[in-house]
Amino acid sequence: MALKSFHGAVAVITGGASGIGLATAKALRGRGAHVVLADINASGLSQAEEQVRLLAPEATAQVLSVATDVTSESQVQALMQTALGINGHIDLVITSAGIGRGGAIDEFTAKDMETMMNVNFMGTFHCVRAALPAMSQQHSGHFVFLSSVAGKLGSALLSGYCASKWAVRGFSSALRVELYGTGIGITTVYPAWVETPMLRQEVDPLNLANVVALLTPEQVAEEILQAVLKDQRDLTLAPNPDIAKALQIMQDNPDKAEMLMGQSFQRHIQQAAGKQAH
Repeated sequence: MALKSFHGAVAVITGGASGIGLATAKALRGRGAHVVLADINASGLSQAEEQVRLLAPEATAQVLSVATDVTSESQVQALMQTALGINGHIDLVITSAGIGRGGAIDEFTAKDMETMMNVNFMGTFHCVRAALPAMSQQHSGHFVFLSSVAGKLGSALLSGYCASKWAVRGFSSALRVELYGTGIGITTVYPAWVETPMLRQEVDPLNLANVVALLTPEQVAEEILQAVLKDQRDLTLAPNPDIAKALQIMQDNPDKAEMLMGQSFQRHIQQAAGKQAH
C-alpha cells in the first residue's frame, strides 16, 4: 500500500547530516514522522539530529541518529534494526548518501571508481537488502533512491559518477519489476545541480565552469515527499534549460544527444585553452 500520510511513519535517511538528506529529514519531522538519520560524518550527524529535533521540540515522534558507513553491510543492517526498534516497522527509506568526484578517465583511478560505486550504488543496495524483510512482512513501504540527471545523461569528466548513478537507475527499474504487487514502492530521483556541499567537492574545473545550481535541498525535499505520496516512479528535476533540452534529446535520439554533448565539451576545452594561452 502506498503511503498516504507521513504522520507516525518511520523514515530512515542516509546522508542525513547535510544537503538533501537533512532537508528531507526536516520536512518529514514537520509532518509528524519518526526520523532516523544516518551518515558517516558523526559530528555533523549529531548537529543534524539537534536541528531536526528542535523543529518540533514538543513532538512525540522520535528523532534518532546512527553513525553509519553505507558501504558496510553490517552497519546498514544495524541501522535498520534501530529503526525497527521504534515501533516494529519501516515505512520509508531514502538513500541520499553519495559522493561526487570527477576528472578525465585517464586520470580517474580504479580506487576512485570503486569508492564511487561502493557509496553511491552499493550503499543503496545494502539499504534495500536490510529494509526489505520488514517491508515484505508489512506488505508496505517505500524506497527513495537518489540518482541524478547524470543517471540519464552521459557527461564528460563525470564518467565514474555517471556510472554509479546509471547503476542506481537500472537497479530501481529492475526492483520495480521484481516487487510488483507487493505493496512496496520505489521513487527514483534525478535532480540537476543542487546547491549542496557535494557540489563543491573536487571536480575538474573544466566541468565546474558552467555549473549553475538552480535547485535547493529544500525544494528537492518537498518534491520527494509529494512524489512518495503519489507513488511516483520517476522524479526528474531539471530547471536548467540546457539540461532539460539535453534530457529531451536523449529521450528522443540518444545518438544525437551524445554527439551534441561531445561537441559542446570539445568547444569548452578549446575555449579554456584559449583563455590560458592569453
